[in-house]
Amino acid sequence: MSKKIIKVVAQVTALADKIAEVQAILQAIVAPTRLETGCLSYQLVRNSGHSAEFLFIEEWVDEPAIDVHFATPHIRDALAKVTPLLAVAPIIKKYESLA
Repeated sequence: MSKKIIKVVAQVTALADKIAEVQAILQAIVAPTRLETGCLSYQLVRNSGHSAEFLFIEEWVDEPAIDVHFATPHIRDALAKVTPLLAVAPIIKKYESLA
């Protein structure tokens, strides 16, 4: 039986006066994350109707790859920088591909 790809959707909402700073921090982690072992796809998008809301849409080969991702220096550093600039805590949801 083949492994199921793990899809992650992570919502990040910036404080109204910190949107540009949050966007810069988030954009900086895209390139190094795409190079990580186990990362199949990693996209950053912004809600066109609410510019403070960002989404990461991700695909990973398995849970261990996601665990390694969260332990990387670029993610740890980004979380430390971005957390005080957020309106709410990030919302991270994982999904399995069914079809």
